[in-house]
Amino acid sequence: MGASSLIDIHSHILPEVDDGALTMEEAVSMAKLAVNEGITKIIATPHHQNGAFFNRKQDILKRVKELNYVFQRENISLEVLPGQETRIYGDLLEDLEKGDILTLNHTNYLFIELPSGYVPRYTEQLLFEVLLKGLTPIIVHPERNAGFIENPEKLLNLVKKGTLTQVTTNSLIGHFGKKIQKFSMQLIEANLTHFIASDAHNISTRSFRIKESIDEIDKEFGREAVYYFQENAELLIQGQTVYKQEPSHIKRKKFLGFF
Repeated sequence: MGASSLIDIHSHILPEVDDGALTMEEAVSMAKLAVNEGITKIIATPHHQNGAFFNRKQDILKRVKELNYVFQRENISLEVLPGQETRIYGDLLEDLEKGDILTLNHTNYLFIELPSGYVPRYTEQLLFEVLLKGLTPIIVHPERNAGFIENPEKLLNLVKKGTLTQVTTNSLIGHFGKKIQKFSMQLIEANLTHFIASDAHNISTRSFRIKESIDEIDKEFGREAVYYFQENAELLIQGQTVYKQEPSHIKRKKFLGFF
């Protein structure tokens, strides 16, 4: 898979459903920028529920179809695939049974978002139950979670048990500050993340930044690491088993500057 054909597995390009694209025009602008970055396929992952928003599986499927139609009409060569960003909550499995929750492109991969300030106590148990259902949970942006930053062992424990993770491109290039950028790099170094994706919300403050993050990974870890993330995105959308490497501990001494 060449650099000219990228897959972005996390975006808020679906208009008028959450804090991402607010209008169809904005979604079209995002799509043009994505194509410009070399993205050919993108998973629309609106928040399942986030404050005022509530996006059920059926509604998302319908809107993804409409968005693809608009892009075709506008001659934008970007294919939108259906997905959802599911905030962790107690009834998640129940709602999965009910058919409200959408996996990524109808595969067995499921996005799980944690609160940014901590790791809820029931996280390990819930993710274990998700795995028992034959689904693979992917924790989004673990590098922005204060609980993992303070105690990376919590993340190591979850990854060892089968959970995957996805780091945000903006984190890798320092958009959320040096501390988060450094932690993102440490997650890659310790094999504690399996995907990079944009989590793009708009074209200004929260854009794609995929090219820049690829350059950053290439510089730090070499071409092989870049291919690893690109291949995994491809395997994910096909519903195949992604590559995983043995996760290891993050060396605490590197954090002395922060605590």
